Amino acid sequence: MAHDASGGEIVAAAGTTGGKKAGFFARIVIFIRQVIAELRKVVTPTRKELLKFTAVVLGFVVIMMALVYGLDYLFSWVTTVVFGVPS
Repeated sequence: MAHDASGGEIVAAAGTTGGKKAGFFARIVIFIRQVIAELRKVVTPTRKELLKFTAVVLGFVVIMMALVYGLDYLFSWVTTVVFGVPS
């Protein structure tokens, strides 16, 4: 069985020759080890980065809301002009 850089086992690619397939529970254990190894690579952002990312996301959401509102207003105006006001 091969190992990755973090020391976790790597499951062999499907269709390769070279040994017996690991059992069901062994594959679950390997998966959990790989998840833990990947979680150790995660870098948490600093407070400054987190505030910047939050501001960017909120700004984007506000812009998209304005765009959708503008299109909704335009389409409702167009349908009113084309079909008239219901009586």
